[in-house]
Amino acid sequence: MNDLQEEIEKAWGDRSLLGFKSTQEAIRCVIHHLDRGELRVAEPTGTEKWQVNEWVKKAVLMYFPIQQMETIEAGPFEFHDKIPLKSGFAELGVRVVPHALARYGAYISKGVILMPSYTNIGAYVDEGTMVDTWATVGSCAQVGKHVHLSGGVGLGGVLEPVQAAPVIIEDGAFIGSRSILVEGCHIGKEAVIGANVCITGSSKIIDVTGSEPKEYKGYVPPRSVVIPGSYTKEFPAGSFQVPCALIIGQRKESTDLKTSLNDALRENAVAV
Repeated sequence: MNDLQEEIEKAWGDRSLLGFKSTQEAIRCVIHHLDRGELRVAEPTGTEKWQVNEWVKKAVLMYFPIQQMETIEAGPFEFHDKIPLKSGFAELGVRVVPHALARYGAYISKGVILMPSYTNIGAYVDEGTMVDTWATVGSCAQVGKHVHLSGGVGLGGVLEPVQAAPVIIEDGAFIGSRSILVEGCHIGKEAVIGANVCITGSSKIIDVTGSEPKEYKGYVPPRSVVIPGSYTKEFPAGSFQVPCALIIGQRKESTDLKTSLNDALRENAVAV
């Protein structure tokens, strides 16, 4: 992959190289590897740490200008775009319910269920995950194993700046209906995000389970149960309520994940 990375970095520094066949082949090779899950925009490097592969993001960004607009027909439906739709789901072991769409360059692992939803280029959706109805997996979002993205969940796309971390959802997390997770926020393993929670990379996430509040920014620790909240902020015009997210509990170790999830929602009165 080192030669491939070198080719991409050269083209990023000199866009005139995009007219050369060798550069175009290198870019398309990266997208092919992304589509197969052999490369990732970001990958775990240790406990709670992730590495952003900036050069892979650069390849995705340069893929658009070298592609030509084409008409894509799927039965009675017609699309006009630069990037083809992903195909071969039967061989991949993926269940795709009409009208789910995934773009070429997104990795969808075996056992994934795509309800009518949208998955963008550069995204990584790992084994056994459910992408529920009208959920959106934005460009380069990283979704772990056995995650449930409930109806209408929006995972934002993060392509630029190239050094910015994408949205990361770790294994076993449950994301409640209509939640919006954008700007490189990071949801830890087996966390439970209640309905309508909005988290950005700079959002305040306040743990209110102890005697004193503990604040995180854009990061939800593993097994946390989170609901929408607000805090008071002073402005020149006065004091106003500003949205935040509140950690109100933890999933319990005493039961399996499914029961633990249900218990967490019941005990903490979280609607999803």
